[in-house]
Amino acid sequence: MSVDLVKGQRISLEKSGGGELSVVRMGLGWDAIKKRGLFGNREADVDLDASAILMADNTPVDVVFYNHLTSNDGSVQHSGDNRTGVGEGDDESILVDLSRVPAHVNSIFFVVTSYEGQNFQQIQNAFCRLVDETTKGELARYTLTGFGPHTAQVMARMYRHNTGWKMAAIGEGAQARTPLDIIEQLGAFL
Repeated sequence: MSVDLVKGQRISLEKSGGGELSVVRMGLGWDAIKKRGLFGNREADVDLDASAILMADNTPVDVVFYNHLTSNDGSVQHSGDNRTGVGEGDDESILVDLSRVPAHVNSIFFVVTSYEGQNFQQIQNAFCRLVDETTKGELARYTLTGFGPHTAQVMARMYRHNTGWKMAAIGEGAQARTPLDIIEQLGAFL
């Protein structure tokens, strides 16, 4: 059963039948911007980028994004860059094997950036979701479309809690074209 996330909401990443999740996927989807013109309608491509920023306390230790598709330890993998939003479902995704995340990494931020600078008031049908990769069941979904005049979103933070992981929905807008542009702003969410 999927949860529509709202800003500030926290969810546990325990399986409904008990036990901890082992592999999760953050999926990002969107459509091109539809524009009306004098000679009919047309679409403008949108280049959104899903990224995962691995943190050890307040220090970033790795960034997985379109230019670095696999974390240094191999626990986080990016599906590759989609520069148009064409296609159904997830346009980009990040797979996290929670059992392989190094012990010193205690937080993973999921962020979305608009490389060409379109804002979330312009982008059509944008969403971010978290999926239990074992069962393919959607755990949570966050709607991005209409969010505001921002070019980036700090979506969520997964963090260690006791022996497992929890997730907090953040949903804060920012101005950034790449995940490297947003790293300094993440301290406010730790």
